[in-house]
Amino acid sequence: MRIALIADTHGWLDPRIESALVDADHVVHAGDIGSNVSEALDALGVPTILVAGNADAASSQLALTARLDLPGGTLGVVHGHRWRAQNRHAMIRAEFADARAVVYGHSHRRTDDGQTWPWIINPGAAGKTRAYGGPSAALLTVEPSEWRLDWRIFEPRAKKR
Repeated sequence: MRIALIADTHGWLDPRIESALVDADHVVHAGDIGSNVSEALDALGVPTILVAGNADAASSQLALTARLDLPGGTLGVVHGHRWRAQNRHAMIRAEFADARAVVYGHSHRRTDDGQTWPWIINPGAAGKTRAYGGPSAALLTVEPSEWRLDWRIFEPRAKKR
């Protein structure tokens, strides 16, 4: 099973990221979605999980956290804006202590922190806002005995002059 992990689109999903999502069995968006992105994800026809980020409208009906039961464990989903950067991973681990892995966004910086349980993943920004080193997504391949992460990182978009 393949789970596409994205975050921080802020209303614009990079088309290169979008094309990388179509082969996934699920898409998980870890917040700061913005307008029109959920519709673009729906059009892919892939089951999608979305959580609210700090830039999403307060009137949003999105939950702040989600859990996806998968072969071999649970994937937690949160945006990450409720915790300071210095202790964010520890706080996420405490909130999702029973998960095998947790995906979060907010910092726009790719992270693969497997130092301790649960595994913490930030796919970086899948839009054009602060996509450090280029827009990115992560593809989590899930099997009962093994979970693997593959990165999809694209060249930064040329700046308009």
